[in-house]
Amino acid sequence: MEGAAERGVLAVLVVLAVLAACGSSSEIIEGPKNVTALKGSEARFNCTISQGWKLVMWALRGTVVLSMTPNETIITSDRFTSASYQEGGNFISEMIIHDVQLSDAGQVKCSLQNSNRDGAAFLSVQVMGQLLIPGGSLVVIEDKPCNVTCRALNWTLLPDLSWEIGVPVSHSSYYSIPEPEDLQSAVSVLALTPQGNGTVTCVAEMKGLDVRESVTVNLTVVQPPLDSIDKPGTSLPTWAIVLLAVSLSLLLILIIVLIIIFCCCVSRTEKEESSYQSQIRKSATVKTSKDTAGTKLKSANENYGYHSDESRTTQPASLHAKSSEAGVPEQCSSRQPHQESDHRQLGPANHPQVSFYVASPKKVRNVTLV
Repeated sequence: MEGAAERGVLAVLVVLAVLAACGSSSEIIEGPKNVTALKGSEARFNCTISQGWKLVMWALRGTVVLSMTPNETIITSDRFTSASYQEGGNFISEMIIHDVQLSDAGQVKCSLQNSNRDGAAFLSVQVMGQLLIPGGSLVVIEDKPCNVTCRALNWTLLPDLSWEIGVPVSHSSYYSIPEPEDLQSAVSVLALTPQGNGTVTCVAEMKGLDVRESVTVNLTVVQPPLDSIDKPGTSLPTWAIVLLAVSLSLLLILIIVLIIIFCCCVSRTEKEESSYQSQIRKSATVKTSKDTAGTKLKSANENYGYHSDESRTTQPASLHAKSSEAGVPEQCSSRQPHQESDHRQLGPANHPQVSFYVASPKKVRNVTLV
């Protein structure tokens, strides 16, 4: 292999010497452009040259790796090949680098023999590292904020990280930052509030390349446990908070209405009881008045000046003696007790009654002392 390379270099030197003797009047119209390639991929560089060229040389990082003449192509390594095209009367030389390595990164130059003008470009080589979501598939609680982390490890140039969300969410956002202790790694954090099952995808896009790498995980949403509602720090969804506030407001209004109704009923009952008690007192007063009046009337009809017949047995006897002495018949004296009985009932109850017996056997006068 080393012998072939040496022979290639000698051949290039011989060709250069020949062309130097012959001279060249062509020039480079457009040089190569910067290329960014992944490690292990291909990198292509084009150089547009006017007619009349004799030798085109391609150099990588200051070393000639490919030479072309109108008749042949001198190759120093199988990793470097060439292609040629005609366009608008001009010649286009293309160098292809196969299986690009990190050591290939650097300046690429296209030049012509006996020309002061050359075309230069830069080859950037990127290494696609690992892209992963730690933990794989995730199980999260419905309507509870959670974070999903994506890590890009061992990338030569840090990629642009983004997310594709395949689950229904009420809120989502993400941010990406380089790892503080590893300049070839980055981390992206997705914050979301899931409301259903689905997938989330972390996407890494290479800068300057139409290449992307992605990793997808399943997101399974479960209902919150019943005891988590009572735990401090547990947040309720917005609809639950609104429903709870409305329910408490209606309950408070209902309690106030019930209190007002209760107070009105109590006040009405107290008024009715007061009116009933007033009627009872009035009835009792009237009854007491009637009883007092009846007692007085009964007392007024009683005659406390009445004496039994025994206390007056001596009086009729004396009267009878007097009547017999005066020659008055007994019939008159026999009617006297009846007369006394009639007169004794006329006196008031609470006043003493004094009886006066006059000389006439037919008249008895009763006098009540007031």
